[in-house]
Amino acid sequence: MPKLTDVPKRILIGRALRSDRLGETLLPKRIALPVFASDPLSSVAYAPGEVLLVLSIAGASAYHFSPWIAVAVVVLMFTVVASYRQNVHAYPSGGGDYEVANTNLGPKAGLTVASALLVDYVLTVAVSISSGVENLGSAVPFVVEHKVLCAVGIIFLLTLMNLRGVRESGKLFAIPTYVFVAAVFIMIAWGAYKGVVLGDDMKAPTADFEIKAEHEGLAGFALIFLLLRSFSSGCAALTGVEAISNGVPAFRKPKSKNAATTLALMGGLAVTMFCGIIGLAMATNVKMAEEPAHDLLRNGAPVGEEYVQNPVISQVAAAVFGDGTFFFIVLAAATALVLFLAANTAYNGFPLLGSILAQDRYLPRQLHTRGDRLAFSNGIVLLAGAAMLLVWVYDADSTKLIQLYIVGVFVSFTLSQTGMVRHWNRHLKTEKDPAARRRMMRSRAINTFGAFFTGLVLVVVLATKFTHGAWVALLGMVIFYGTMTAIRKHYDRVAEEIAAPEGPTDDTVRPSRVHAIVLVSRIHRPTLRALAYAKLMRVDKLEAVSISVDPAETKALRDEWERRNINVPLKILDSPYREITRPIIEYVRGLRRESPRDVVSVVIPEYVVGHWYEHLLHNQSALRLKGRLLFTPGVMVTSVPYQLASSEVAKQRAKKRQEWNAPGSVRRGPVDQRPKEPKEQPTPKG
Repeated sequence: MPKLTDVPKRILIGRALRSDRLGETLLPKRIALPVFASDPLSSVAYAPGEVLLVLSIAGASAYHFSPWIAVAVVVLMFTVVASYRQNVHAYPSGGGDYEVANTNLGPKAGLTVASALLVDYVLTVAVSISSGVENLGSAVPFVVEHKVLCAVGIIFLLTLMNLRGVRESGKLFAIPTYVFVAAVFIMIAWGAYKGVVLGDDMKAPTADFEIKAEHEGLAGFALIFLLLRSFSSGCAALTGVEAISNGVPAFRKPKSKNAATTLALMGGLAVTMFCGIIGLAMATNVKMAEEPAHDLLRNGAPVGEEYVQNPVISQVAAAVFGDGTFFFIVLAAATALVLFLAANTAYNGFPLLGSILAQDRYLPRQLHTRGDRLAFSNGIVLLAGAAMLLVWVYDADSTKLIQLYIVGVFVSFTLSQTGMVRHWNRHLKTEKDPAARRRMMRSRAINTFGAFFTGLVLVVVLATKFTHGAWVALLGMVIFYGTMTAIRKHYDRVAEEIAAPEGPTDDTVRPSRVHAIVLVSRIHRPTLRALAYAKLMRVDKLEAVSISVDPAETKALRDEWERRNINVPLKILDSPYREITRPIIEYVRGLRRESPRDVVSVVIPEYVVGHWYEHLLHNQSALRLKGRLLFTPGVMVTSVPYQLASSEVAKQRAKKRQEWNAPGSVRRGPVDQRPKEPKEQPTPKG
């Protein structure tokens, strides 16, 4: 099967890269920004809408609170960015929140952060792709009609792009991200110019709609709870901020400085776009509702089930540029594309974090190794599978999925910043230089405020979103935590069990005798080769064993054995139920019971074939037998291969594939020269 998939694999993800080319995949700031910050930058496409959706519960009159909620989100964004700038300088190894919490608060806190981040990365992909599909669906009806299918297809394409490697995927993502940022800034600037200078009355497509309030005239605690819930929804704009601190190793040198600069640039862009869209939404009288079919009224009547509620950014663009104009189409296309690509933040964060956790033995070791293109391929595929499952379960509905969001982010934010406070306290105890102490105290103050603020937001998010779906994210965190704890216990138990002791043990004492058994079905070349190999082994007893299923075949085998005068005893095991594996297992166990200090060596002749379908026709009994013998103590299994002609043909095909270049590989540079095998010298005659 690997031979069948090799050519398509090379076409889809490109030629394999040598390990020493890892340095070529490091990212400059201009590429790192769209790679690691596409999630927080693109979240401005749906975060303002989430704020208005929650406020609409109290009617359109509650919209006047949205600027104050935006201010609170901005303060939180600057706090988190300033806090993470301390992280990237103190912990540049790429562990991010997990490393900070694990080092300063202990393994349990580190595992809690890791669980929160893994859940959040999966949700990032599901939310971003679903939101992008909804934005694209406003222009292409087919996408709305087949939301789940389109979302799954886009996740698959995004997975392929990331399997090609970080640097190549970064180049693909840079242009749409920068086009989106430029288009939003143009929209904000043009909208401000039209409204302030020209005095135009810009109206969104829903400006004349009315909102049927679920709870009119809210006051006191109910109003405060609504505002807090709206604020927690707006905090979706902060998702993905931590990805830069997790991806510091992917930056070019100086890594920490470049990561900190990228963080600051990302924060400034995201805040400006978020506030600008909220401001334009207020100016153009955008109307949003959680249940638009019933709660949005047009001419006093509900808009009905056939009405499709477009995102805030689309409605604002229609008011500023005009519906269907060139700039409107450019912004709509860029928004949909950048939301799809925003999932790339998770595609870079999840596999890297998974690799670190695998190195610490909390996840399977397969997640630690890099693939052909020097990306963590197993982590990428795992992330894609989990995101596809979420999209299918929640029907690619971003409003439902976003309720699961944010909890994991603020768990990691709070524990990370608390860990940083401990980090500075520990260093301040030993640092004597006054200038260094002042820098540390300033950093500690920033992280202390960050821990307090993000902890407060975490409480708000849990209180306001728990019954709306946040419990699912918490359940996912618990499942990840339990699974990783179990994996670590397994690895620790295995390591303890196989550790080499200082003194002699049963494993180092030479066995009393070696009893070798060659399995025989009939006399042919593979059997003769296995017998010849077994004779070379220094064994105390050698015998051939065959299973009697058909008396006629057994008699023919015995007669042929005697005719050839093979000087190895042949033992026939009866099998009245025509089984092959069980009689051999019972015979071997019987030998072990008779002589517990002896070692039984089972020699199995096997065919080597060249086609995948031939594997189905050969070696099945040998595979079952080897699988059973693995659980029998004191038994060694040796396979003696015999190469059939088809294996030689396959070998020649493989050699030709090694000399084949993937499309475009010549343009990327010369193919690495492979060392040639030395030619065999002819044996002199005579």
